[in-house]
Order: sequence, then C-alpha cells, then structure tokens
Amino acid sequence: MSYQTIEFNVADNIATICLNRPKAANSIDLAMAKELMSVAIECDENPEIRCVILTGNGSFFSAGGDVGSFAEMGSDIGKGLKELTSYLHSALARFSRMGAPLITVINGKAAGAGMSLALLGDIAIAAEPVTFTMAYTAVGLTPDGGASYSLPRLIGERRAKELMLTNRAVTAEEAVAWGMINQVVAQDAVMDTALTIAKRFVKGPTAAYREVKELLHASANQGFEAQMELEARAIARQGCSAEGQEGINAFLNKRKADFLNA
Repeated sequence: MSYQTIEFNVADNIATICLNRPKAANSIDLAMAKELMSVAIECDENPEIRCVILTGNGSFFSAGGDVGSFAEMGSDIGKGLKELTSYLHSALARFSRMGAPLITVINGKAAGAGMSLALLGDIAIAAEPVTFTMAYTAVGLTPDGGASYSLPRLIGERRAKELMLTNRAVTAEEAVAWGMINQVVAQDAVMDTALTIAKRFVKGPTAAYREVKELLHASANQGFEAQMELEARAIARQGCSAEGQEGINAFLNKRKADFLNA
C-alpha cells in the first residue's frame, strides 16, 4: 500500500514509520490520521513485525494538529475534529497495545498531538536539542491523543496541569529528568541508538511484551488484589506459551533463549 503523508517500510522484523509532511511541520491532518491508523493495524496484525520505530522527516517530529485544516472545516469543525480524532485515537490505541514494542525517535520539536504521539513510545528517545510543548490552549483548544491520560501518569498531575495551561516548552534534558522520555542523544546518533534497541526487541518475547503492556494499562483502574489476579493469569498464560517454554528451557540449560523461532 502506498502512503501520501507517511513513509512505511519493514526490514529485519523492524517496521519504521516516518511522518512525512516536513513542509507542514509534520502536522496531523485527516489524511495522516487515516494513514497512521492503517499502519498501526498493520503493525499490530503482522507477525513479522517485532518492533516499530516512529519518527519524523525534517526539523519537526510533529507540530500536532494541522490548524490550517481545522480552519478549512468552517462551520463543520466539530464534526471534522471528531472524525480526525477518531482515526488518530484508533491509531494510538493500537500502537499502545500491540505486542511489538514502539520506539519513538523524537528528531525535532514535538507539540500538541505531536507531543502525545512522541510520549506514546514504550521507549522514547529524543535528539538534542528537542523541546516539547502542549500548545493546545495557545489556540483555544484542549488536549487530545491521550495526553490527559498519559502525561499525569508520567509526570504527575501538578506538572501536567502546568504544561497544559501555560504551554511552556520542556527541554529534552528536563523531559528525561521528569520521566517523560527515556534518554537524549546527539542528533546524528539518535536513529542508530533506536536501531540498537530495536534489534534487541526483535529477539525478545513479543507475546510477553504484549502482556506487560496490557497489565500496565489495566493497573490504572484496578485495586491491588485485582491487579495481582491479572498478573497471575498473565504469567500462567505465558508459562504455557511457546515463548514461556523456550525461556524456561533455555534458563535450565544455561543457553540464550531463541524467542524469534519459538
């Protein structure tokens, strides 16, 4: 399938998605939201994909929603924004729950929904000197892309509220210190760093990764005992799985587990 607003390729069990509207700061319009949903489903369903890297072309990771396209919606803006967010949110939900770990490579400024997308990564790596800003209230809008769910969980409600109300820029170093992202590296090393991590994930237990992510999602709404019951069920499923059997056998025989062929 060909795409107009993104680049997508798969090699050596690693899918790479590149936001590709550099002249528009990789802002998200309806076309990009639809294409992100399409590739998210592909990454979720294709068993050959064992890790996903998401980045952007140009000097921006993503400036967030395409405000110009919002203006073109005219009196139908309410309907238009519901349609756009329906596709975008479907994409983000699938990225967040798929078995293949998602690595976001934040190559440039991330604002609004672009910041939401950047922070979605299971591993988030920023190139120096990237900045992050919520940006929404600066144009009289409110957060989307799951920001009001994920940001307070990452940095606490106090800091999340500050960023959403003031729109102040957060440096990459500050983002690491707050736990928003995992690490900051030089611009010319950021993709190599991501690929090194991705190659390790390719050799890992993809089904176990999915179970881990599901457990973490569930933990937001569970009591302690209920969460432990989910953990018990998950570890039992994995123990019975080909991955679990391979891991146990490898441990007992003092060899490296071959999850890729389990």
